[in-house]
Amino acid sequence: MLLNDIVQAALEECPVENQKYTDEVAEEAKGQRVEFDTVTFVRCRFTDCDFTGASFCNVLFDNCDFSNCTFGDSYWKNTKAKGCKGDGSRFTNSSFKWVTFQECQFRYANFSTAYWEFCEITCCCLRESFLSEVKFKKTTCSKTDLTQTDFFRTPLKGMDLSDCTIDNIMVSDQYTELSGVKVNLFQAAELAKLMGVKIV
Repeated sequence: MLLNDIVQAALEECPVENQKYTDEVAEEAKGQRVEFDTVTFVRCRFTDCDFTGASFCNVLFDNCDFSNCTFGDSYWKNTKAKGCKGDGSRFTNSSFKWVTFQECQFRYANFSTAYWEFCEITCCCLRESFLSEVKFKKTTCSKTDLTQTDFFRTPLKGMDLSDCTIDNIMVSDQYTELSGVKVNLFQAAELAKLMGVKIV
């Protein structure tokens, strides 16, 4: 049902709305520019799907797996993903507004050049992910693993990462991304080492 609905929506250029999908699998779905509105996905698995330019408004992803799928240039609003897995997925140049990611895993995911506004990232794993040239506005990140995450040219001013893991994060040689970021004492010591400061 899920795969058929995506295919039909793409062909007829009509939205998928007011639906609930449970324990369904969509393989190689071509969902480019498909609009999802007021949709709930429960324990659904998406394999090699392409949602380039798609929009997700008032959507809930509950314990879903969309690893290695493409969401480039997508639009997300009033949407929540809880307990989901999106390792290796691509969200480049996407917009997230009033979006919550809770207890999700996005290892190696690419969020480069994305725009985040009024979003919450809580208890997630973004190890070795790409958040380069991203713009954060009134967005919070808490209890999240950001080990080796790439923040190149992403201003972190005003963000509180004090209860996150930020070991070996990647920034530019000028470290301008770190200006105004809030960290704890131990994190500050690690960042000082990153900048070549020797603490005695």
